Amino acid sequence: MSENQTTRQKFSRRGRVTAAVSCVAAALVALGVSVQPATADGGAHAAHHSAASAAAPAAALAAPGLGSQNLIQSGDFFQQGLAPVAATFGLAGRQALSACSGEETMRVLTKGRAAGYADVRWTFDTRGSLLNESAADGSTVASATSSEKQLNALVSSCRNEPTGHWHYGAPQALTVTGGEGRWYPAYTGDGVLSGGVAVIRSGHRVAIVELAGAPSGDPRSLKGLTAAAIHRLAG
Repeated sequence: MSENQTTRQKFSRRGRVTAAVSCVAAALVALGVSVQPATADGGAHAAHHSAASAAAPAAALAAPGLGSQNLIQSGDFFQQGLAPVAATFGLAGRQALSACSGEETMRVLTKGRAAGYADVRWTFDTRGSLLNESAADGSTVASATSSEKQLNALVSSCRNEPTGHWHYGAPQALTVTGGEGRWYPAYTGDGVLSGGVAVIRSGHRVAIVELAGAPSGDPRSLKGLTAAAIHRLAG
C-alpha cells in the first residue's frame, strides 16, 4: 500500500469532517455544540448566529465540572507559533479519539460511565491540519488511570507499522504541575514528522490530544501543546 493510500485511509474521516464543518456548524449549535472562531487572547468568542443560539451553548460550556475551559485554548497555539482558525466544542464524548482508534470514542472507552465529557476540534490556517482533543472526568483516580492505560495501548498499536507506512514514534514522558502524560510524534512513510498524539491525565481526568497534518514541523510544539493541555485539564 502506498504512503498516499495509507494516509488517506487513516485520515479520511477527519478530512470529510473538515470539509463539512462550515455546512454543519448550525446543526452543531442546535445540538448543544459550540462553534467558535480563534482569538489571540487565549479565549474564543461564541459565533453569534442569534442571541438565543449563542447563549445556550455558552451557558452549557461554562457549567461546573469538565467543560471547554479544560481543553486547549487558542492562546496555547500562539505560544507554539501555530495559527488556529476555529474550534468546535462538544460535551457528548462522541468524537473519534485518534487516527489509530477507528470509531473508538471517549464515551465508548469509558463505557459511558464518566462523570463528564468534553471535546474540541481545532482547524488551522494550514490546509488539512487539525487538532482533536477528547477528555473525560473519571470521578476517581483509579478509573482515570485505567482509561489512561487503555489509551496508551491504543496509540502504541500504531507504532509498529510496515516500512513505508505512517506510524507513531516512541513515547516521550512528560510531568508538569497538575498532571502527567506521554506524547508520541507521528511520521509519514518517508520519515517526515507529521504531528503526533498525546495521552494525558490530571487526577481523575484523562484526555487524548492529536495533532494531524503537521502545521508545525517542530516536535517541540507537540511537547508544548501537551504541557498546555495538562494545565488546562487540571484547571
